[in-house]
Amino acid sequence: MDLELLDRTLDERGERGFRARQVWAWAARGAAGYEDMTDLPAELRATLAREVPFSSLHARSEERARDGTVKALFETADGRPLEAVLMRFRDGRRSVCVSSQSGCPLTCTFCATGAMRFARNLSASEILDQALYFRRGERIDHCVFMGMGEPMLNLDAVLAACERLPALGVSHRRVTISTVGWIPGIRTLAESDLPVRLALSLHAADEALRSQLMPVNERYPLAEVLDACREFYARRRRRVFVEYVMLAGVNDRYEQALALARALRGANERRSIFKVNLIPYNATGARFECSSRDAIAAFRDALEAAGVPATVRLTRGREIAAACGQLAARESGAPAAL
Repeated sequence: MDLELLDRTLDERGERGFRARQVWAWAARGAAGYEDMTDLPAELRATLAREVPFSSLHARSEERARDGTVKALFETADGRPLEAVLMRFRDGRRSVCVSSQSGCPLTCTFCATGAMRFARNLSASEILDQALYFRRGERIDHCVFMGMGEPMLNLDAVLAACERLPALGVSHRRVTISTVGWIPGIRTLAESDLPVRLALSLHAADEALRSQLMPVNERYPLAEVLDACREFYARRRRRVFVEYVMLAGVNDRYEQALALARALRGANERRSIFKVNLIPYNATGARFECSSRDAIAAFRDALEAAGVPATVRLTRGREIAAACGQLAARESGAPAAL
């Protein structure tokens, strides 16, 4: 819900401060609406239902994959589209992937969101409402800012949303914020008191190739980005995740793995402060193809041999275009389960 509107409405009615905390506590526990908030006076519940929409987002459609992944398409009050994803894992984890912007102004060539027209930043309430949508159906315990948009371009709203996530069951240490390498945001995040994790979308160790894949590299070259990540680690003592999409014949050769390892291993580091997640490319309509399983395995082995820990990310939701890089806010036609 629009938490600023909630506070303003309660203040105009002369309600005491604890009422806003009551409403938020109910919402964070998964209440379906104001009618569930039984410790609020009936008159107040009726007023809030009229004046403060229970969600700042309209859920337009929902898709479900056979692996348990759920993707929801939302629309903001001013008609801006965005998507969020719930991923269910066999070990019991329930992770939500949320968006920080409608569209994205950074045109990474392998990403479906990058091909969309950028609309605007999302508010903290609009970010939270993505997680609350899924929380109303079941518990959640992890959150990744890896949906639509560049979180570091909307960091104030992202951090404001992060502050409230523990009430939903997501501790700060189970929150990961991803960036293409927006250095001012990395430095601001390092100064934050929130113990969230940082993930870097990297995809090529060669500056020229990275610039082809990710035009932002022209503004913030990889070498400078890695220095900023090391500054983050020095301040927060939290290992930085590296996201690396495997593109057949583009960035998956053995010598490219060695170059990546050299870039990530500092001369004086006893162990790598980075951990690489190799991501099989998910079709987005771009010209790329996914690397073969053998190529991905060889790339991982080369990194490990060079002292850089690496894993292959488990793909979730590919059949409903909910996997990494596929979010594009397209209407599915299926009604959302509210």
